[in-house]
Amino acid sequence: MSEQTKDLKRLEVLKEQLNDYAYHYYVLDQSLISDAEYDRLYKELLAIEADHPEWISQDSPSQRVGDQLLEGFQKVNHAQAMYSLGNAFNEADIQAFIKRVEEGVGDRYSLMCECKIDGLAIALTYEEGLFIRGATRGNGQTGEDITQNLRTIPSLPLRLRQPVSGEFRGEAYMPKEIFAKLNTLRDEAGESPLANPRNAAAGALRQIDPAKAAQRQLNIFMYNCSSHSEIVADSQAKLLEEMEAVGLRTNPLRKLCKNFEEVWEFIQRVNHQRHQLPYEIDGIVIKVNSFTQQEKLGYTVKAPRWAIAYKFPAELAQTTLIDVEWTVGRTGVVTPTAVMKPVLLAGTTVQRASLHNVDLIEKLGLHMGDRVMIHKAGDIIPEIKQVDRTYRKPDSLPISIPEQCPQCSEELIQIKDEVALRCVNPNCPAQRLAQITHFVSRVAMNIDGLGEKIVEQLLDNQLIKDPADLYYLKQDDFLKLDKVKEKTANNLVTAIENSKDRGLDRLLFALGIRHVGAKAARLIAEEFGTIEAVMTADQDQVSQIDGIGEIISQSLVHYFEQETSLELIKRFKKIGVKTDFPLKKVVEDQLNDFAGKTIVLTGSMERYSRNEAKQILQNLGANVTNSVSKKTDLLIVGSEAGSKLTKAQSLGILIMNEATFLEKLAESGIKNAK
Repeated sequence: MSEQTKDLKRLEVLKEQLNDYAYHYYVLDQSLISDAEYDRLYKELLAIEADHPEWISQDSPSQRVGDQLLEGFQKVNHAQAMYSLGNAFNEADIQAFIKRVEEGVGDRYSLMCECKIDGLAIALTYEEGLFIRGATRGNGQTGEDITQNLRTIPSLPLRLRQPVSGEFRGEAYMPKEIFAKLNTLRDEAGESPLANPRNAAAGALRQIDPAKAAQRQLNIFMYNCSSHSEIVADSQAKLLEEMEAVGLRTNPLRKLCKNFEEVWEFIQRVNHQRHQLPYEIDGIVIKVNSFTQQEKLGYTVKAPRWAIAYKFPAELAQTTLIDVEWTVGRTGVVTPTAVMKPVLLAGTTVQRASLHNVDLIEKLGLHMGDRVMIHKAGDIIPEIKQVDRTYRKPDSLPISIPEQCPQCSEELIQIKDEVALRCVNPNCPAQRLAQITHFVSRVAMNIDGLGEKIVEQLLDNQLIKDPADLYYLKQDDFLKLDKVKEKTANNLVTAIENSKDRGLDRLLFALGIRHVGAKAARLIAEEFGTIEAVMTADQDQVSQIDGIGEIISQSLVHYFEQETSLELIKRFKKIGVKTDFPLKKVVEDQLNDFAGKTIVLTGSMERYSRNEAKQILQNLGANVTNSVSKKTDLLIVGSEAGSKLTKAQSLGILIMNEATFLEKLAESGIKNAK
C-alpha cells in the first residue's frame, strides 16, 4: 500500500472518529475522549489535509469556518412552508385548544410538549446525509441562505449518521453564559448591550464574516422536518427519536401528555426551573403527537390547527433604588450600577442591576429612592425596566452624573458619538488593575496562575505599576504576598518568563489598545512584522490593511503617540519580550507575479507542502484562500487536482501548474525554488 493511500484511509478514519465524538458530545451529552486527545486527532486531520487539499470534503470537521467573506444573503425557497404558531397565555387558552383538538379527532389523542427556544428559526437541507444548505425562516415561504454561518455551529452535523435527505427545522440560539460574556465585553468597549440572546443569535447568523459568527458560539435544537424527508415516523415523539439517531440535536426536556392536567403540570414544572437552564425559553409548544391526526386537523392561513405555543408571563419585580455605583473598566469606561433593596426575581435574589450608561439613566428619569420595576434581560442580566413615579417623594433628587473619575478624580469626558463616560488618565488605579489583569489573561499573554487577586496585591504592595514591571519580578517579591508559598511563587516566575515568547500579535492585543481586538492585532502584526514598524506607521498605512478600519487605525496610532506607551515598549524589549512576528508578510518586489493577487492552491506538489507554498506566497504579498470564487485571480495546481480545478475552469480563472509556479518563484528571488 502506497503512503498516499495510507494517508487517504487515515483521513477517512479521522473524519469518522471526530464526527462521531462530536455526535456523542453535542447530541448525547457524552464526552468519549479528553479535549487534549480530540485536539491531537484534529491537528492530525489538518496536517493530512494541508498536504492533500484536494481531499478536503464538505463534511470534514476542518470546514466549519472558511476564510471567505459573504457577499450577501441569497433567497431560498423552503421545501414546505414554515408556519408560525398561535399563542396561548393562560389555562383557559390551552383548554380551548384541547377542546378544538377533541372536536377534530375525538378523545383518543396525545400531546407532545416541548420547550419553546427563544432563538432564530432555521431550516437545514441534507442530501444523502450531507449538509448542503441552511436558511432562515424569513416570511415562512422564502428565507435567506446562511449556510456558511450555520456551518460554524459545532453541534450542527456536517454529515448525518445515515444517508438521509430532507429539510429539517429547528432553532439556533445563544447560550445564556455566552450572552452574558458578550455583553460584558460590549460594556467594556463602551458599546450598547444587546437586548437578549435571541437578538444576539440573529445578529451572529447574519454576519458577513463567518469567523465572526463562529465567535458567538451558537448552538441548535432541531424539532421537525418537511414532508420531503426520508425519515419515516408516525408521530412527533418518534420523529424526535429518529432525528437524534441520525445525528441531529434535539431537546430532551419534553413530555408526552394525555390530557390538560399533564400538560399544565409540565408547564408549571418547566416554568419553575427555566431560569436554571443554560438556554433561554419563553414558553412551551404543545403539539398533537400523531401525524395522521395533525393532517386531519390541518392549517389556518397562518398557523397549524394541531399546535399552539403557551407563552410564559413576563417576570417583573418591584423594589427601591438605594444608590448608584460607578466603576471604571480597562478602557476607562465608567459604568453605572444600580444598588437596590434585595428582591426575589426569576429564582434568585437581586440587589444590583446594570444601568449601562448615562443615556439610559436620563431615559428612565431616575431619582434616588425611586420605586423601580426590574426584569432580567434575556433571563440573565438584571435591568431596571421602568420607574413608578407615583411613589416618588417631592424632595427626591435626580441621579448625579459624576464629572470626575470615582477612582482617580480626573475629569471624565464623553467622546463624540459615544454614550460612555471615560476616564482618560493612564495612571488611574482602577484602569491599571483592569489593564494588567487583561494583559496576563489566557487570551492575551497567558501568564498561568496570575489572576486579578494577585495582580491587585502586586499593585497594592507597589511591586508593579505597569505590565512591563511583571517581567522584573523575582520569586521573593511573590513571597511577600498573602497566601503565596514558595512553589506558587516559583511557578509564577516561570509562567512570566515563558510568556516572553508569545509574539507581536499577542503583545499588541495584551496592551489593551482601544478597539484593537485579537484578530486586528494579528492582522497588524502580519502586515508590519516588528513593533518598531507598528510604532512608526501612520493612520493611512494601518487603515490600508484589509479588515482594519479608520477607528482601529486611529486608536493604534494615537496609542503609540503617547510617551508612556513608547517607554513601556522599550522596557519590554530590554527584558527580552518578543516584539516581532516571524510570519510577517514581506513584499520585497512589488513586480513579482503574485503580489496583491488572491490565490488558491490545489492538488499535491512535489517541491513544497501546501503550508510551505502558502507561506511563500504570503511573503510575496499574495492573499491565499481555501476556496475558488469569482474573486480568485490564480489557481496553482499540483497533481490529482479535483473540484477546485473544475470550478476555476468554469469561471475562466488563470491556472498555473507546479513547474511554472517554481519558475515564477525563482524569478522572484526565492532560493531553491527549482
